[in-house]
Amino acid sequence: MKAMLITRILDAWESGEPLESRDLPLPVPGEGEILLRIAACGVCHTEIDEIEGRTPPPRLPVIPGHQVIGRVAARGPGARRFKLGDRLGVSWIFSACGKCRFCLEGRENLCPEFRATGRDADGGYAEYMVVGESFAFSIPSLFTDAEAAPLLCAGTVGYRSLKLAGLRDGQALGLTGFGASGHLVLQTARHLFPRTRFYVFARSPEERVFAAELGAAWTGEASDTPPEDLDAMIDTTPVWKSVVEALRCLAPGGRLVINAVRKEDGDKDALRALDYAGHLWREKEIKSVANVTRADAVEFLRLAAEIPLRPAVQEYPLAEAGQALGEIKRRRIRGAKVLRIG
Repeated sequence: MKAMLITRILDAWESGEPLESRDLPLPVPGEGEILLRIAACGVCHTEIDEIEGRTPPPRLPVIPGHQVIGRVAARGPGARRFKLGDRLGVSWIFSACGKCRFCLEGRENLCPEFRATGRDADGGYAEYMVVGESFAFSIPSLFTDAEAAPLLCAGTVGYRSLKLAGLRDGQALGLTGFGASGHLVLQTARHLFPRTRFYVFARSPEERVFAAELGAAWTGEASDTPPEDLDAMIDTTPVWKSVVEALRCLAPGGRLVINAVRKEDGDKDALRALDYAGHLWREKEIKSVANVTRADAVEFLRLAAEIPLRPAVQEYPLAEAGQALGEIKRRRIRGAKVLRIG
């Protein structure tokens, strides 16, 4: 099978091809596993974090990709949950132990044995992949393969971020960054909180125009000041500056949710501008998002079909995965980028 692999860590990847194309043997599903013939896989900034070593894979080479849409091509021993040909999705959560206190409390995203698709196990930048059948999800029929792919991470982790924000209808929500996750969060929040006002902070003029088209009441850059203090903010950027600026814009008692696996090191000096009185005092909160649970994915896929969401996608062939990642790194984004594979 054709696959794109991370074969080395690039400390400061700026140009060139970060992935290596290879022909690999077809993986064989084991006990309770299924083999998926992949149709599409979303492209995420987390893959850049893997390539640049902020969240390094425990082994190399590895096939990245954790927004996978495919069809069941084979079943391993004991795998009977799905039929051959069923269309399924795989998200960032590849497996968890199922026995620790976090798993038993429904917080398997915090499991110490949590394994991430495309980092701790081979993912979806390939023609086939193997996954445990209990960590695969049925996909609503109204979405195309390309539309469904970003729902598995950009949408699901955005949904978890929105739940953690504790927003009430009629309050003001800020979104910092407006890529794949941001544009899905805004559409989801508009459905759940019809009286809420949305404020989008984005570096790119194109992203700000796109946010306005989707219903943002105001758009600006991270250093701009919105017309009112915000009750909650969700940050989806890879940088620290946006965190400091977001805290500045929060109302007393407001909450900032940071939706990122890692932050880039290059702008850590921005943290020196953190001022207790201006940024944190008056009971402002900071909450991070760690991974997702299977329940998040199931709930969000159901909600996405109910709304229904229409993800904006740009499609690329598998061989151009590096180009798609480069465009994300340079902030050339409108919605989500998806690899077209099958």
